[in-house]
Amino acid sequence: MKKSIVMCAGVCAALVLASCGSSKDSAFKKAYDKAKAQEQVATQPETPAPVVAPIVEKPATQSTVIDNVDNANVRTEDVTLVSGAGLQNFSVVVGSFSLKANAEGLQSTLKAAGYDAQIVLNSARGMYRVVASTHADKAAAVQSRNQFRAGNYPDAWLLFKK
Repeated sequence: MKKSIVMCAGVCAALVLASCGSSKDSAFKKAYDKAKAQEQVATQPETPAPVVAPIVEKPATQSTVIDNVDNANVRTEDVTLVSGAGLQNFSVVVGSFSLKANAEGLQSTLKAAGYDAQIVLNSARGMYRVVASTHADKAAAVQSRNQFRAGNYPDAWLLFKK
């Protein structure tokens, strides 16, 4: 009986060792084949890069008209006058604030510079708008807005009072 147990254990051990060796050989063989394939790809000549034409800058043939009244963006808002003489149809807004104190500070700065600045409230948004100038027609408002944009207020925009 002891002989058969030892014999069975020996056969099992031989099978285990035999199966481990073959998997190691196959793993080494796969790694070797993969390295050889990468080596062959690396030694092959690369395909030439496509030729790209250089960018050539051309001078502008048309000038953009900044004062185009028809294309000027105008926001329409329902506003209430908080401080100032009153609004006409088109106004130039140079600042928007959620705090009234900040709007009053910009208004005093504009008044010191000689503008008839006003403050209006857009209650739907809760924003105080600082109006630097107000005009009856769109053309005058666009011209005024462009002057403010060229100066210290590059974000000036047009407001149409509802």
